[in-house]
Amino acid sequence: MKKSINDETGSFHYGVIGNCRSAALVSRSGSIDWCCLPDFSSSSVFAALLDAGKGGRFGIEPEALVNVSQAYEKDTNILVTRYDTETGSFEVIDFMPRYHLDSEYYTPPELIRYLRPLSGKPVMRTVYDPKLAYARHATVSRRFPDYIKSTTGEGVYESVYLYTNFNFDDILESRPVTLDGEMYFLFGYNQKLVELDPGRIRLEYERTKVYWLNWVDRTVRFTFAAEVIVRSALVLKLLTFQPSGAILAAVTTSLPESIGDVRNWDYRYCWIRDASMTITTLAGIGHFDSAHRFLEFILDILPLKDEKIQIMYSVKGEKVLEERELSWLSGYLGSRPVRVGNAAYLQKQNDIYGVLLDVLYQYFRIFQGGVSNREDLWTIVRGLARAVRMSWMEPDKGIWEFRSGDRHFVFSKVLSWTAADRAAKIAAILGREKDEKEWTKLCREIRADIMEKGWNPRIGAFTQSYGSDNTDAANLLMQTYGFIDAGDPKYVSTVLRTRDELMRNGLMYRYRTKDDFGEPQTSFTVCTLWMIKSLYLIGERDEARSLFTALLEMGNHLGLFSEGIDFETRRLLGNFPQGYSHLALIDAAITLSGDHTEDKDRVMPVRRRSGK
Repeated sequence: MKKSINDETGSFHYGVIGNCRSAALVSRSGSIDWCCLPDFSSSSVFAALLDAGKGGRFGIEPEALVNVSQAYEKDTNILVTRYDTETGSFEVIDFMPRYHLDSEYYTPPELIRYLRPLSGKPVMRTVYDPKLAYARHATVSRRFPDYIKSTTGEGVYESVYLYTNFNFDDILESRPVTLDGEMYFLFGYNQKLVELDPGRIRLEYERTKVYWLNWVDRTVRFTFAAEVIVRSALVLKLLTFQPSGAILAAVTTSLPESIGDVRNWDYRYCWIRDASMTITTLAGIGHFDSAHRFLEFILDILPLKDEKIQIMYSVKGEKVLEERELSWLSGYLGSRPVRVGNAAYLQKQNDIYGVLLDVLYQYFRIFQGGVSNREDLWTIVRGLARAVRMSWMEPDKGIWEFRSGDRHFVFSKVLSWTAADRAAKIAAILGREKDEKEWTKLCREIRADIMEKGWNPRIGAFTQSYGSDNTDAANLLMQTYGFIDAGDPKYVSTVLRTRDELMRNGLMYRYRTKDDFGEPQTSFTVCTLWMIKSLYLIGERDEARSLFTALLEMGNHLGLFSEGIDFETRRLLGNFPQGYSHLALIDAAITLSGDHTEDKDRVMPVRRRSGK
């Protein structure tokens, strides 16, 4: 097991398993402390993560434990926890089945715990304590001939099933059991229609393993930080929702930005910004079918001639994401409130048009418009471009989703420029000269406005908003989106000024200005990675490599990252695993590898092998 700085600081020691329908978090000691079924955004069945006493968990507790270690099987999302005890050793293989079946994907709402003795006669107990529907009411478990069924005692009816070759009473009463052969648990939302035995469980394991190995084999390999890129790519794939093609930000809700804070949000939704960047990253490492799936999701949620688009949706495409608090849960390490839903869906963020049109441009450029739904996509492009023309001069909430006080955020203006630029480029690909000229003119108007009002000569940097003296890490992406060259003195000065103002102990704030909840206290991992890339591109390569190496040591024992990191303790903070952090990790690693071609339009390599 990889040694991590977090081993001494009590950080977030969890692995994630999933099958592109749902996911679960498994602690380093082998306890499943978070799982929602049947889908990512369903109510929890295990939520000890958010309330150790009430939330429920599914634990494995060996007797006379000497050592425990944990690692992913290479190039998979299958997690193996090994226990060495005084009487013997065994391992628990945790996964959620995913594989091809009859030309489709088999992604059942279930997880499997496959136990294999390795030596001696190890003894263990099972702590099986499901708490359905966010543990609002009691959960009742009953024995049936083939399974244990757990149901809600009152309130909304929910049920789950546990299949196992352990004695049911040993499970329900948490009795010690000696492992002397292969054992299994299959925990799921549905009643099974196939007969289960260790042979069937092994088959599920092998099929799932082959699926992930094949997926990784289709991933473009780089010479620098290759394993880091692969692990992050596996995280991003795990965050995709198979039924719709949507991509969620993280599998958790209400993990705080700082311990005891109220900045606790539900991230089990599809932010168009995050998902668009994720698609660009996945396509850039060879997985083009993910781009197709995401665009199909966009087509499903957008009325073709309605220029309005929300910043986020449910993974099923639902538009109303009503936010509420679960007052009966104590929160992660006492950080309350626990929230489900997210009121940010009502916010206006003008940058959303730019990130979406950027992805559409990559799609058109790769396939030169030779796609069956190009007229539908062209209608969307025109609608989005129209919306940009009408909204770019207006203030908004910005990329960081300030909940009060709209402003003229510079990054929002840059992404409005990006939207117009990409729309013009798509028009050129399709031979629509009139539209190309119109949107090119709009580009010039927006750019002139940014250069006049967004640049602050007093501090020598582009600022967070018009008239401000404060920097914002989002402006580091100006070069990424092609608004400005890396060698431009104004960009170089902005990078260095932003580093001086926002970097602390090798980690980056998003901003230092007070927001709706006071002054930010922790770093944002994605901002640190943006800074690393920016420093590399302006020629500060030694510093960039040093910061990147140091950041990798701050990941947890499995190389996973959450939203933020504490400046002093290096504790991982925020929702987990964070897709935004891992896509930026890939981008930074590729940049530092030198195995990339600089292109201000972020052209994805043309590699048309399937990457589902």
